[in-house]
Amino acid sequence: MGYTCDPAAERVAEKLGFSCHHTDPLVTFRNPFDLANGTMPVLELVVIGGAVFALVHAWRRWRRDGDPVNISLWFASVVYLSVIEPPLYFPGWFGLEKQVGFIFSHNVFTVQFMYDRLPLYIVAFYPAISQLAYELVRALGVFARRGPLAGSVAVAFACQVFYEVFDQLGPQLKWWAWNPANEMINQPALASVPMNSMLLFASVSFGAMTYLVVRLVGDRPGRGAPAGRTVTLRTVALRTVAWRTVVAGAVTPLAMIVASAPSGAFRGDDQVGIQRAVLSVELAAVWIAGLYLFADAWRAARADKIAPVESPLFVRTYPATYLGVLVVLWLTALPAYFASTGGVTEQGTPIGSLWYAALCTVAAAGLIAAVLRVRASRPAAEPVRS
Repeated sequence: MGYTCDPAAERVAEKLGFSCHHTDPLVTFRNPFDLANGTMPVLELVVIGGAVFALVHAWRRWRRDGDPVNISLWFASVVYLSVIEPPLYFPGWFGLEKQVGFIFSHNVFTVQFMYDRLPLYIVAFYPAISQLAYELVRALGVFARRGPLAGSVAVAFACQVFYEVFDQLGPQLKWWAWNPANEMINQPALASVPMNSMLLFASVSFGAMTYLVVRLVGDRPGRGAPAGRTVTLRTVALRTVAWRTVVAGAVTPLAMIVASAPSGAFRGDDQVGIQRAVLSVELAAVWIAGLYLFADAWRAARADKIAPVESPLFVRTYPATYLGVLVVLWLTALPAYFASTGGVTEQGTPIGSLWYAALCTVAAAGLIAAVLRVRASRPAAEPVRS
């Protein structure tokens, strides 16, 4: 029992209003109208719906257009989640109590896996957000013009701005709770959100995974059937995409370890300020690089310096839907936010950074507007596939 509900996990779960004892190891179902608050089923709907939409879009991109990157990125996101999440939920299972300790706990949603630690919407969140960011970057021609590395950096920036609108709101609305006792990992923080999470989970992971997927399954010569073997092209493609997808998702956490090294070199209570400075510089680098790449892509697209990239239905609708729902949820949270004292609401939940969430919202809206504006400015005769 201690491995699934140790004292730290028990304290965080109690703050969220549930018990981590006597939970089902596989799956638990709850009434969506009986969750901690009304924002939770709304969040589930927009994220799970987005993941399904992204899967349909990715399948069509592969079967109709012959591009396996989208479908590979979708499933690589799930592989990555399967590798990275269990050690965070159960550090005792992996002997990581001293290295990382108990970091956070999700609240209980409609469908919950793995001893009530993993909500279904979190499983859906990774492929939904990775597909959202990748398609925005692809639609603006960054990959076509700049290549896989620059395109993946742009994806890291796009994920940062869309992810943090969600990340800075979650603790206040009890979507999850960070373990305040774990200062080794959860400090320094921007308001209630650990800066390590902002950099590694909201940017580095998605950028690295996108780069690996594009390099491993993107359009490159010499990926036909092995010599002397007679198998169908579809079988070769499926096998190749499958194992390369697994590799991309499984290797992604290694990039996070590398990216965490600069700030990790200054571990200790007396060096939190240095860590904050290092992480701030790394986050600033993501913003500077991302803004430059998107501004460059915008200029190139407006000047017709690159061939038009198709703008599918997914990228024309889902990013705006996702951002719009999050903005509405933020508006519902603002009264409690402004009534908070010492960074804690009257309901006892920690608030996020409103200024950073607003900055990310503006940047995310700018990316959406850029894609829609570039599409609208193209000649009417140009076919736009959905």
